[in-house]
Amino acid sequence: MSNRGGEREIAASAQIVEQILDRVLPRRRTEVPDDRNKRVNRWCQHRAAVHRAAAVLLRDAEVREHLGDNAPQLSAGALHPWVWEGARALWRSGHFREGVTAAARKVNAETQNTVGRRDASETALFQSVFSKDPPKPGQPRVRLMADDDSDSSKSVHRGAMAFAEGCYAGIRNPNSHEDGLPELPEHEALEHLAAFCVLARWVDGAALSTA
Repeated sequence: MSNRGGEREIAASAQIVEQILDRVLPRRRTEVPDDRNKRVNRWCQHRAAVHRAAAVLLRDAEVREHLGDNAPQLSAGALHPWVWEGARALWRSGHFREGVTAAARKVNAETQNTVGRRDASETALFQSVFSKDPPKPGQPRVRLMADDDSDSSKSVHRGAMAFAEGCYAGIRNPNSHEDGLPELPEHEALEHLAAFCVLARWVDGAALSTA
C-alpha cells in the first residue's frame, strides 16, 4: 500500500529494473496482471514481476548447482544489433516467429544500405554481394577475406552465399508465406535469430569493394 522512497527515486530505479525484467521475463507486460496498478499502487505490476523474476533466477541457479549443467547460454541481447533491433519488440510480446521474420527484414535492409542498393533483396541480394565476380557499377561486393583468386577465398564466399540462401529460403520464406503455422518455441526461434546473426556479422565486418 505504500512505497519505500520517493516517486523520483523509484522511477529512476525502475529504469534498471525493467531492463533486468525484460531479460528474465520477456513477456511480463502481458503475463503479469496490472489491474492493481490503478486500484492499489502504480508499482504493483513491477513488484509482482520482480518476485517472479527472483524465483526464476533462483530456480535456474538451483538446477545448475544440482544437475551440473554448465552449458553456455545464448543471450538475445548479445546478438548482432541488426538482428535484435529487428526482433526485439515482437519478441517481448511472445511473437517469436514474427520476430524472426522482422530480424530477417532488418538484416536485408541493412545489407542494402551497406552496398547502396534497392533493386535486389534477400537471396538475389546476397548472391550478388558475396559473388567473387569483380564489382560492377551499382553492384558492389563485400569481401570476407582477401580479394584474391585463392581456393580459400572462393570457398568462403561461396559458403556465405549458400548460407544466406538457406536463411531466407529455409527460415524467412516459410514464416512469411505459409498460413496457420504454429508459434515457434522460444529456444527454436532464438536459434533462427542466431543464424541471421552470423550473416549480419559477416556483412557488417566485411570490406566493401566497388567498381
